[in-house]
Amino acid sequence: MTNLNELRTWLEGRLPSLLAEHQVPGAAVAVSVRGDVIDAAAGVLSKNTGVEVTVDSLFQVGSITKLWTATLIMQLVDEGTLDLDVPVRLYLPEFRLEDESAAAVITTRQLLSHTGGFEGDIFTDTGKGDDAVAKLVDLLGDVPQLFAPGEMFSYNNAGYVVLGRLVEVLRGKSYDECIREYLFTPLQLTHAANGPYEAILFRTAVGHIVNEDGGEPEPSPIWALSRATAPVGSMLNMRPRDLLKFAQMHIDSGRGPAGQQILSAGSAAAMLEPQVMLPGLGWMGEAWGLGFALFDYDGGPVVGHDGGTIGQTAFLRICPEQDVSIALFCNGGDPLPVFIEIAARALGEFAGIKLPELPTPADSSAHVDASRFVGEYSSRVGSVMVSQDAEGRIWLEKTPKGVYAEVGDRPEKIELVATEGDTLLPAQKQFGLHMPHVFVGDDGQGRALFVHTGRADRRVNA
Repeated sequence: MTNLNELRTWLEGRLPSLLAEHQVPGAAVAVSVRGDVIDAAAGVLSKNTGVEVTVDSLFQVGSITKLWTATLIMQLVDEGTLDLDVPVRLYLPEFRLEDESAAAVITTRQLLSHTGGFEGDIFTDTGKGDDAVAKLVDLLGDVPQLFAPGEMFSYNNAGYVVLGRLVEVLRGKSYDECIREYLFTPLQLTHAANGPYEAILFRTAVGHIVNEDGGEPEPSPIWALSRATAPVGSMLNMRPRDLLKFAQMHIDSGRGPAGQQILSAGSAAAMLEPQVMLPGLGWMGEAWGLGFALFDYDGGPVVGHDGGTIGQTAFLRICPEQDVSIALFCNGGDPLPVFIEIAARALGEFAGIKLPELPTPADSSAHVDASRFVGEYSSRVGSVMVSQDAEGRIWLEKTPKGVYAEVGDRPEKIELVATEGDTLLPAQKQFGLHMPHVFVGDDGQGRALFVHTGRADRRVNA
């Protein structure tokens, strides 16, 4: 393969069979190399309608939205309106958490890098009005602190609700107005939407989920989460090509398609600087910047983010040094192997990047003393019980709570096997990979204080 046209030809031929292999109803992908973009699409937007996916179809980008929220924040930094390192309370006096001492010192930088330390999965529906984000921030007063601000990484959706509210307060406009005025318009996006009322004007994907009886993915009865979590990733929709316009702006040191400075070069660079290291989480990256996940791949640094909503998944990877980026959107099934095959080829050919091998458990797991791991861990969206049976096998039983239970997540019991140190891997793949479960901290009795899978769930009664 020597040029983008050959990649497009390969994608058009391979994508339909790749989707069929992994039960993905529909997908769209775009690849940019030094500003030249090709895209491809296959499958259907919804099994109920049979409408075909095109390259101009809109998909939910999920938590990739956090990069847009972070960019809106950094524009305020550029203007001198916001300082990343003073308490958020300076701008949002109403910001409250259960731990008053933590709420008083948490900074915008910590929210951007997921180091605020408070419980993060708060998805309460506060209505469809322009005040939805503000109302959700007002409900955080009973949210517990898991660890001291800045102590470590724990993926925090609620932190990005607070960041969205910061944007609203400092701009005097709703989050939707801000993202349109300060990003959609200067980026010259033509196929992007802030929610269902805009998305309905386009060919728009519906998420597909597997019901309790298993089988193939079917259209979800719910299209999106609440507007209150728009800054987190519940509402933003677009085609892959438009997402790559956003990526290109970051590659080009903050310059937009018309050559204008949408974000300062200094802020664009700062967003890619490591703020916190991750505890061996594999696929999630090695570190986190100001919004961006940072990956240390063979061939050079890669940055990006993934997104997951109700039955939809999005992937974004950017190679800043090689000026190459890729976006893939899927509406159900098992999308990770689809992304890996396409990204391995595209990034390998045009950026010299080799994707890392995903973690895999050994054929036979050595017996380990699991006393450090055993116990109950909990968050607002799930309870986790880790046990070890008489044969030495380690089990994790997960019971969904809150919004995860509401959208259909089911209790599950999986076996964990030892790899090295305090990291265990599921014996069977989940969502296309063996997600590392890292047991970190100490409760004072030699037991792990958290089980970490990107989000740190704290031991109960520690």
